[in-house]
Amino acid sequence: MNQVVQSPASRKLDTVIAAISDPTRRAIVERLARGPASISDVAAPFPMSLTGFIKHVRVLERAGLVRRTRSGRENTLELSAEPLRDVATWVFSYASFWNARLDQFERHFAQQKERR
Repeated sequence: MNQVVQSPASRKLDTVIAAISDPTRRAIVERLARGPASISDVAAPFPMSLTGFIKHVRVLERAGLVRRTRSGRENTLELSAEPLRDVATWVFSYASFWNARLDQFERHFAQQKERR
């Protein structure tokens, strides 16, 4: 069985995409996009234990999407959106592919309309 050898950049992209694949983690990212907040404030709306919430935060930290700072007993979370730029760049690299396909669909439906 052939195994694909991934570059470090590809592995990082995989980590970020896996992190944002979960709706809870996307909601955390959306909340932090409005500004830094304490863990307890960010966790409050989620129907889960703080321990469960922290597990989501750790996944986001490993992906480089969230930074945690401590000041005494207070833990603050802050969004680090740079890894999302890498995801957007990768997705955008397929824009010409999709634009070509959509142009083909448009031509196909225009031809169908002309035949009627």
